[in-house]
Amino acid sequence: MPIKDLPEDMRPREKLLRHGSAALADVELLALLLRTGRQGHDVFALAQEVLQAVGGFHGLLAAGDRELSAIRGLGPAKKSEIAAVAEIARRALAQQMREAPVFDHPQKVKDYVALRLAAQPREVFAVIFLDSRMRLIGDEAMFHGTLSQASVYPREIARRALQLNAAAVIVAHNHPSGVAEPSAADEHLTHAIRDAMRLIDVRLIDHLIVGQGVVVSLAERGAL
Repeated sequence: MPIKDLPEDMRPREKLLRHGSAALADVELLALLLRTGRQGHDVFALAQEVLQAVGGFHGLLAAGDRELSAIRGLGPAKKSEIAAVAEIARRALAQQMREAPVFDHPQKVKDYVALRLAAQPREVFAVIFLDSRMRLIGDEAMFHGTLSQASVYPREIARRALQLNAAAVIVAHNHPSGVAEPSAADEHLTHAIRDAMRLIDVRLIDHLIVGQGVVVSLAERGAL
């Protein structure tokens, strides 16, 4: 049943207008976005199924086309709307990182890289470039790999940091397997990038590894 055919007191839009968005449950918020269900399932049942399949809103924003396509009832229109919401969230976090030092929002940096990388089907190695006040200059997906690995060249990161006049960088990559535990190779690469950055007086702040629903910080683990 479409939302417009529900009794007025059950419609998420009317509830939101009367009481504010915080009054809506997760299922109601997503139902408002989806608008319709599928045959045999109303929109609330579909919304509940989606949230269970991806692990809540955090998983939904990080989900890729493969995960969403596996859910019956999510056609191109619904998937594009979800993708648009995820991109809005990513840009909002990027704006905050441009306006304030990243040290003020360490969790937001993790959320940002999760939105950026979690849905990638192959390994992507991204670099976040920061100015002298530790604010975001830009981020670039500099290296792409196979399902299991990407070739990363610290000298290329150093060259790009000099071009952007960056004072510091944060590097991040995803593990398509979903397991965020850093490998020995990850730690070795971290040290190689740190040493290359030191040669040009650029600080490596962190190396973040994105898995399924989790982001691991090598700086927090003392691996820098």
